[in-house]
Amino acid sequence: MALVGVVVSLILLEYFVFVMMVGMTRGKTGIQAPAMTGDPKLERMLRVQLNTLEQIVVVIPAMYLFANYLSAAVAAGLGLLFVVGRAVYCRGYLIAAEKRGAGFGIGFLASIVLVVGAFYGTVAAAFFS
Repeated sequence: MALVGVVVSLILLEYFVFVMMVGMTRGKTGIQAPAMTGDPKLERMLRVQLNTLEQIVVVIPAMYLFANYLSAAVAAGLGLLFVVGRAVYCRGYLIAAEKRGAGFGIGFLASIVLVVGAFYGTVAAAFFS
């Protein structure tokens, strides 16, 4: 389980980096909070940050459930895949919104496997153990 904790920490660190990138983008564009629009660069960076926040609410608990009921090593590996996917997503999205697909796909695949695995593991433990 310690490995899962390390990967969760990486997910949180990556999210923190995205938050800092929003701040840097605000500085470069001159758009101050609470404004959320006005420059496509800021809008794309905000979407990266907010989309990542939406995803980690699902991924982190799913990782712990998957790790507890199925495999900590596989959960950690899928979590690392999620981190890579989010980085690819960020890079693509900052270039152009239509280039975010590959990163989204990588992260979504990791997320769905974690969620389905977590569900399977918990149901199996609850009803078939």
